Amino acid sequence: MEPSIQMVREQYTTTTQGTRLERPENQYVYKIGIYGWRKRCLYLFVLLLLIVLVVNFALTIWILKVMWFSTTGMGHLHVTKEGLRLEGESEFLYPLYAKEIHSRVDSSLLLQSVHNVTLNARNSDGEVTGRLNVGPKMVEVHGQQFQISSIDGKLLFTVDENEVAVGTDKLRVTGPEGALFEHSVATPLVRADASKHLRLESPTRSLSMNAPKGINIKAQAGNIEALSQMDIKLHSRDGVLSLDAGTVRLPKLPEGTKGGSDWSQDLYEICVCPDGKLYLAAAGRYSTCQEYSHVCQ
Repeated sequence: MEPSIQMVREQYTTTTQGTRLERPENQYVYKIGIYGWRKRCLYLFVLLLLIVLVVNFALTIWILKVMWFSTTGMGHLHVTKEGLRLEGESEFLYPLYAKEIHSRVDSSLLLQSVHNVTLNARNSDGEVTGRLNVGPKMVEVHGQQFQISSIDGKLLFTVDENEVAVGTDKLRVTGPEGALFEHSVATPLVRADASKHLRLESPTRSLSMNAPKGINIKAQAGNIEALSQMDIKLHSRDGVLSLDAGTVRLPKLPEGTKGGSDWSQDLYEICVCPDGKLYLAAAGRYSTCQEYSHVCQ
């Protein structure tokens, strides 16, 4: 029993003040932390992270400076209470959706494109109901009606599928060839300028003027000429044809052969054939139209 008690005492020996306890010679020492190549890699990673942070911050400052970012907007684009305001020229690469587009007070609104400028109006289903296409050779308008009005709301010009209406007081055609109409024209007045001639012409067909109550042709200062390759017909259904003038001249009427009457003295009378042809016959004491009736044959 005595050896075992001694072993226990040696095992649980308490240290008192002034005593020294020696550690075992084979005890291991564990170091806490990062040492060696791991420590160098960590420092290198932190350095790269700082470099990336500084470069990113510098690029952000450069982008803000180049794009002209400010508290009111970006560059020429300013954000206001009324919407967006653009200063100078602006280029849009994709469709622009806006409720209203206004220009500055001291300048006009310019829409410019290399190919064409197209304005579309759509309904709630997305279908195009109106289109304005301004191209390099043509301006096209697609819609049910095209209308131009004045500032005070007066209708100036209207085009639809049925008719073209001009609401101005005067329609002026300034072309040297005048106006060309392929079909009929209904108008209450056709008038030329004070210093110009009025000319109604049909080069290859006939020219017809119809009016339910009458046709008034007036030249206040000048002559009225009617030229035709074939016939000129003046027809009145219910009234008469009146030539009201101081002198009525028919210079190219054919003349019949003079008779032996001594009573003519270079006087002629106008004779009418059954078909309406006029000719001159030498005047006598009585009518000589029967003597020269062979002209009507």
